[in-house]
Amino acid sequence: MATLTTDRRSGKIAGYNVQWYDGKRRRTIHLGCKTYSKKTAERFKDIVEALLFYRRNGLTTPEKTVEHWLQNAPVELRAKLAKADLLVVDEAKTCQQLWDAFLKFKAADVKPKTMESYHASRTRFFEMFMPEESIEMVTLDRLLEWRAALLEECPSTTVAGRIKNIKTMFTWAVDQDWLRKSPADKVPRGSFRNREFDRFITMEEYGKLLEACPNQEWRTIIALARIGGLRCPSELQRLRWTDILEDRFTVYSPKTERHEGRDKRVVPLFDELREEMEQHDQTSEFVIQSFQDKAWRLHSPF
Repeated sequence: MATLTTDRRSGKIAGYNVQWYDGKRRRTIHLGCKTYSKKTAERFKDIVEALLFYRRNGLTTPEKTVEHWLQNAPVELRAKLAKADLLVVDEAKTCQQLWDAFLKFKAADVKPKTMESYHASRTRFFEMFMPEESIEMVTLDRLLEWRAALLEECPSTTVAGRIKNIKTMFTWAVDQDWLRKSPADKVPRGSFRNREFDRFITMEEYGKLLEACPNQEWRTIIALARIGGLRCPSELQRLRWTDILEDRFTVYSPKTERHEGRDKRVVPLFDELREEMEQHDQTSEFVIQSFQDKAWRLHSPF
């Protein structure tokens, strides 16, 4: 039988004590009143009584109401029960273990660019959380604090990508039974669209860009982006001379290929684009050949 008592200081309740006798000595679990209400303390006492009953009678399967409470109880309360030898708690995985297992799982399933995004999210994640701390210590409040810090340093579209990756990782952890519930479920992702810096590139500006190019390859890159409308670098990287016909060419799109019928599209070979293509070296396999063995980070050299 467990009892519930109160600690008082200066006439005010300072906390609650759940006490019981284990046959050798009196055991006590203290609950602070600032964290836990009297109602929660009373329910916790009932759980302690139930666990004592199961242990005395050699029962291993608790009734549904007790099992549900244990599954949804705060980590701190489960830890208190485990410390009192009333509950066996599997050792929680660390943040480092979660990231290592998640990235290993994803390595064979996603494209290199996506893996690069996951690694970038991992780096940002460990600016707030410690690698050795338990994943159960990653709470909604801490994730919201982390998101707010990111928004002070990064564009909102970048933050949306980081949050998306974190949500994916914690959902995976739930699927692996490492967590009962994802702490990232209620973290707002935000929008991937940021039109603040979008603007139309006029043909006059296009002409000035061509004049500033150091070679024909860069002229072709700019023409394919402005006149052909190719995504850079993903679609530009795949474009081969065999994809180009007399009046049109085929563009293969890795960003939309997972959607049925959107793995490729046909683009007209406009006169302005044809002019640049005809002056380009056509002896290689790819239209843009010199970046094929590089990281395809076009913004820096541009």
